[in-house]
Amino acid sequence: MSDSEEHHFESKADAGASKTYPQQAGTIRKNGYIVIKNRPCKVVEVSTSKTGKHGHAKCHFVAIDIFTGKKLEDIVPSSHNCDVPHVNRTEYQLIDISEDGFVSLLTENGNTKDDLRLPTDDNLLSQIKDGFGEGKDLVVTVMSAMGEEQICALKDIGPK
Repeated sequence: MSDSEEHHFESKADAGASKTYPQQAGTIRKNGYIVIKNRPCKVVEVSTSKTGKHGHAKCHFVAIDIFTGKKLEDIVPSSHNCDVPHVNRTEYQLIDISEDGFVSLLTENGNTKDDLRLPTDDNLLSQIKDGFGEGKDLVVTVMSAMGEEQICALKDIGPK
């Protein structure tokens, strides 16, 4: 290999970190997270059936997609592994709301984050717009999992 050859690697910026990690189905509990049909979900109900004559005990998961709110179900043998999403919550201060539905947020290190849309939840949406219109200092909580991000909560930290 000569020194004149150059290699170009595409930067993914996540240092190879996986979006999910495996966890045994029998150990996933209510209010935990699970991946069903490639969607990150919060478990709302778990029921375990007994082993059959030839089989494994089965876990029946009922979960709600954390971004769309859709209800999803899955049945997995309890000894098998399920994917569990890495779910992170980050708080940002709201700086501005653009006319096309995007928000401008202030990160901890002083940079701005402008790639996030307003939430689809009408209640949260009206709280954010009303609070911002009144000139309040608002802090939004952004939930991220599997490469998706969405505003999921709001805190009022007083007037500007």
